[in-house]
Amino acid sequence: MRLVPWQPDDMLRRLDDVVSVYGEAMGYRAELLQTRRGYIGAHVRRAGFRAVATLTTDGHLAGFGYGYASGPGQWWHDQVRSSLDEPARRHWLGHCFEVVELHVRPSAQGHGIGARQLRALLSMADGSTVLLSTPEADEQKSRAWRLYRRFGFEDVLRDFIFPGDERAFAILGRGLPLAGRPATEDAPGIVGI
Repeated sequence: MRLVPWQPDDMLRRLDDVVSVYGEAMGYRAELLQTRRGYIGAHVRRAGFRAVATLTTDGHLAGFGYGYASGPGQWWHDQVRSSLDEPARRHWLGHCFEVVELHVRPSAQGHGIGARQLRALLSMADGSTVLLSTPEADEQKSRAWRLYRRFGFEDVLRDFIFPGDERAFAILGRGLPLAGRPATEDAPGIVGI
């Protein structure tokens, strides 16, 4: 497997694969996945867009992650902002990189792909903080939760309900930049970072 940075055109060219990985990882219905295509197409044009992908030796997409500068007028940013007090807004959203998606095909999970993708993505991120949302789950059993905690993400909001989704989410955050080894040392085979 090799980890590579993606430009917007790379993501759009592989959009069918991206939506497939997203659907497998999140367990979403097919009709919801079609709406994600439009969202992703709009997201690649956002300021500060950064993306990574993990490709198998035969070029199949095993995982991906992307984010961008979080700002007013963006749906997710505005939803989170409305639930924070003013000091928290200034701290977390003042100069924030938002991790929008980070997914690994279930068949490829458990091999450190998510950690390498997250480290690479955050090493490319602009901002003083990073925020993400993840479904509430047992932190000991959930691979995603264990990954975020290993990376030093802390609770910003818990049991948060986004309009249109009945599940509770946690909003997690941490400061940037990442301390420790650069992405190239942690992810052998990464190109261009």
